[in-house]
Amino acid sequence: MTLRAGRPVRVRSRKPRPSADGDAGTTPTAGPGPAGPRPNVPLRRSLLVRLLLTSTVITALSVSATAWLAVETTTRAVQEERGQLLSDDTEILRQLSGFAATHADWDGVRATVEALSRSTGRRIAVTSATGRAIADSAPGGVALPDRASATIDPLHTDTYTEPGAQLAGVDPRAVGPYGLDRGERRRVRKLAEVRLACMRRYGGDGTLRQVPGGRTVIIADGGDANVPEECADGRLNAPTPTEAAALAELNELLAKCLTAERRPTRLKPGVGIEVITGGTGLFRHGADSAVSQQRLQDCVDSARRTQLDPYVAPRALLHLGSRDQRISVFDLSTGNKAKIVGVTGAVLALSLALTAAVAIRLVRPLRALTAAALQPPQRHTRVPVTTKDETGSLAAAFNELTARREQLEAQRRAMVSDIAHELRTPLTNIRGWLEATRDGLLDPDPGLIGSLHDEALLLQHVIDDLQDLAAVDAGTLRLHREPVRADDLIAQVVAAHRGTADASDVHLVPRAEPHLWLDADPVRMRQVLGNLVCNALRHTPAHGRVTLTARPDGDQVVLTVRDTGDGIAPDDLPHVFERFWRAEKSRSRRTGGSGLGLSIVRQFVEAHGGSVTAGSTPGAGAVFTLRLPGASQRNSSA
Repeated sequence: MTLRAGRPVRVRSRKPRPSADGDAGTTPTAGPGPAGPRPNVPLRRSLLVRLLLTSTVITALSVSATAWLAVETTTRAVQEERGQLLSDDTEILRQLSGFAATHADWDGVRATVEALSRSTGRRIAVTSATGRAIADSAPGGVALPDRASATIDPLHTDTYTEPGAQLAGVDPRAVGPYGLDRGERRRVRKLAEVRLACMRRYGGDGTLRQVPGGRTVIIADGGDANVPEECADGRLNAPTPTEAAALAELNELLAKCLTAERRPTRLKPGVGIEVITGGTGLFRHGADSAVSQQRLQDCVDSARRTQLDPYVAPRALLHLGSRDQRISVFDLSTGNKAKIVGVTGAVLALSLALTAAVAIRLVRPLRALTAAALQPPQRHTRVPVTTKDETGSLAAAFNELTARREQLEAQRRAMVSDIAHELRTPLTNIRGWLEATRDGLLDPDPGLIGSLHDEALLLQHVIDDLQDLAAVDAGTLRLHREPVRADDLIAQVVAAHRGTADASDVHLVPRAEPHLWLDADPVRMRQVLGNLVCNALRHTPAHGRVTLTARPDGDQVVLTVRDTGDGIAPDDLPHVFERFWRAEKSRSRRTGGSGLGLSIVRQFVEAHGGSVTAGSTPGAGAVFTLRLPGASQRNSSA
């Protein structure tokens, strides 16, 4: 059969791994196998989960603290702002009500409105009950708020008696005709000073205060308004001429109101209803039982409002809002600023503490790995595996890598020693024979030349095997794959080794099914089968048998080389494909080969995408089985 050269195939080298087969040895080049399965780290121990949880906790704390702080400071600020606004609004109403109570109209109120607007930062507008603008702190053209904030009516609302409150009744500052002139004020004050001095002589005390009407009154200490009899001369509370005239007018208005009753009513001074003049109850008027107290009080209130109406400004509406229609922005108080700084510092400290705790747990094993990696290579330092997360898996993988590196280092040293040993003996023999010939101790006869030639061939054989293995390891081995008939391949190998088999009195038997095709490099496959046959012939005694077979197995072709020699011990099977390994350490190279044959077999078979195994029964021989990709006959004839 004519073998056709196929397209060269560049094959990646594969790391040799130990196999449980074979005999004559190879060096321990079994490197680390393929990466194992990824460690299954429990979710609760996962580094990613812990980092996410830490980030979540820090974020939750930050958000919670920020939300609490925002709510707290905003609520406090809003409360303070609302309280301040309420206080300002009440003061605005109080002062404008005082203006209305002391003025017969709203002329001149603009100055008061603008001053209040500047001091409070509020927009203030006063309009009539019909909506006509009276005074406005905002520029012209700015719309009024939708609703009025309050009504300015000193005849019905008292904003003076209790600051911050709006009481029903007449504002005490609306004195009208009850206001004392300058002389009356001096006389009343003099009477008040005399009475206070008298009270002090009898163990009482108090203070003087001038009410809006101009009258001076005594405010007794402790709220006790009782006056000693020696001091109660009646002069202080006696109406002045101005007050008497106003009371007479009030009495007429009151009488008109009461005449609506069917029974006539006669007023009795000093009984029943209190008339407020200037903020104090000075005078009392009463009626007989024919008039109810409530009816009398209603008539008094109506008469007073009728009497005071010409002296107070008309009822008006008060509109309040933000100055220039801008929203008021509150400023954080010193306490709130300190609280923000404190909470921010606490959250930052807690975040740093959590981050530092997690970082230390993460960095500690990484530092141990770094320190171990920086140790001298010959120490092969391991690191402790203290966790079961990704870091622990990394530490375990590092320890496994260190163990493989230690094993590879030991194999490298053994291989260098074996190569030196394999090359030293033939070189020593050649040198010895040549020196003996040079010194005239031996004649260069054909026997000597043949011996030197045999030693040179042995050296060449070892070097060729090393070159083949180096090409596989470096990924430079080129395969010329093509369809090959299995029976022709076996026939060629048997013919090449027939002479050696006959010389050893070993029967070499080919058994191959016809029309069975391989997808392989024929040269390399002859080398593979040749190595197996040479190995079998060396270990098969005279009258033994070495059988080569080929059979199909699905899409693969199975080739076997079986011998009837002594076989391989079970303990030696895992090492038969290692480089320079020999089952019998004392065996010479002339009977044991270079120690690289079976290693080359495995490398070449795996380069073809196949596999090789070895099996043996001690005393019954050994069998080497090759599984290679098959090729169809149609493709072979293409």
